[in-house]
Amino acid sequence: MARLGDLCDILNGYAFKSEQYVDSGIRIIRIANVQKGYIEDSTPVFYPINSGEYKKYELFEGDLLLSLTGNVGRVALLQKEFLPAALNQRVACLRIKDESVLNKSFLFSVLDSDYFENKCIESSKGVAQKNMSTEWLKEYNIPVFSMEDQLRISNEIDTINNLIFLRKRQLSKLDELVKSRFIEMFGTLSSNEYNYPMYALKEVCRKITDGKHGGCEQEQDSGYYYVGAREIYDGEIHYDTAPQITKSDFDKDYRRCNLEQGDFVLVNTGATIGKSAIAKHPLTEYTLLQKSVAMFKVKPEIISAVFLKYCYEANPEMYTVESASAQPNLLLSRINSTLIYIPPIELQEQFAAFVEQIDKSKFEIQQSLEKLEILKKSLMQQYFG
Repeated sequence: MARLGDLCDILNGYAFKSEQYVDSGIRIIRIANVQKGYIEDSTPVFYPINSGEYKKYELFEGDLLLSLTGNVGRVALLQKEFLPAALNQRVACLRIKDESVLNKSFLFSVLDSDYFENKCIESSKGVAQKNMSTEWLKEYNIPVFSMEDQLRISNEIDTINNLIFLRKRQLSKLDELVKSRFIEMFGTLSSNEYNYPMYALKEVCRKITDGKHGGCEQEQDSGYYYVGAREIYDGEIHYDTAPQITKSDFDKDYRRCNLEQGDFVLVNTGATIGKSAIAKHPLTEYTLLQKSVAMFKVKPEIISAVFLKYCYEANPEMYTVESASAQPNLLLSRINSTLIYIPPIELQEQFAAFVEQIDKSKFEIQQSLEKLEILKKSLMQQYFG
């Protein structure tokens, strides 16, 4: 074992002044940019090149960056495409002192492990905002194998990471294919190039409502679930994070929001507004929705739930909310009055059959992805604790 501070120079970022941001110049790498394993910069900010303040905090291709605040312990390598760049406060940069002693890919694998991330979280407990210090980081001990073993271990993990990346990319491409097929068949709301008849959503649905307003009493292993916005992603309703509630609380509100197989649900509040799913989980009839989720019971002779789901995905203006508040909220009145084009039901069903075939392919890829992630976790546990 060896201290990180003995193996790496560890640099903390600088508090660049937001009022001096410019449209182009030195890209500032902030906490929000450091995702788990990669840099994401959809909303870049820049600093004047002639300021000179950035020089001490200038970053280079391949620099290993670590988040110190919020989602502590996230690690990423800086790609060439983001240069020139400088390091903002609360992000650390680790530069290996002697690469004949410590291999960068091996160090990345160590810091990318669940074990290290959990240790980072433990180090920042007891504060409202998780905040890890570079002093703690310098004292952190990592395993140091022979260079031969470091290369072998990092190559094993890199191979699995590459396969995981490819599987995720396949899933993403299939999602893009479905959206492209939808637009090819139906166009967009703004153009309605096929001149389909227009209806308000309340006219093509038997029921539109949102979930329970207020909390529920939790009861472990009750078998009744309280699902909110965070449980709806990747086109599905997930139950691993959903609290279980008492049967009495479930019964009070289920009649009003009686989620059933085949119903369409849409996140209507918060940062993930617009995320959606079609209820198909075996636990569906034991699910109470929270206020942050709207439920649609379609009239199947007029509109397919699958068509409605992809209509929302292809036409984000259906759920986009312009609001001065930090919490966007898509009101039921707005949902009910939203105009939607309605193609012939036969054409909708043809599209739904296409989606079903794609879903079968996605299921096989997802199974392969889960096996790879289990294998990676096993190797991480074996090598790093």
